Amino acid sequence: MGKKRSGAAVVTLFAAGFIAGQAFDGGEADAQGHKVFELRTYTAPEGRLDDLLARFRNDTMRIFEKHGMENVGYWVPEDAPASANTLIYILAHDSRDAATKSWAAFREDPEWLAVRERTQANGPITSNVQSVFLGATDFSPMK
Repeated sequence: MGKKRSGAAVVTLFAAGFIAGQAFDGGEADAQGHKVFELRTYTAPEGRLDDLLARFRNDTMRIFEKHGMENVGYWVPEDAPASANTLIYILAHDSRDAATKSWAAFREDPEWLAVRERTQANGPITSNVQSVFLGATDFSPMK
């Protein structure tokens, strides 16, 4: 099972990178001319994935854009058990500094605070959040 999960993670990352490369539209970049990508994985408590997806669909993506975060793509694993409780997505930022500033502004945004309170009225909709910043290689079609 460990090998299958590891392989699934590699396939997910590869697919996310490929799709992100297809969807990437350029824009501003850091001093080296490269955007910074953030791969985020959210785990929802049992029975709460639909609530998490609804929050992103209806509110979060728009609020991210308001704070300079580019929505690259959103995925749910196809295989159990992760298909029942996992959301994986990628954001693009102009730099790590821009990401830090965007996240700070997002977390203080009154609209976001109201959305978070409303969507967690019946309890938390995330039980774990992982974030990994990615820099494109020199041979990547997307930079």
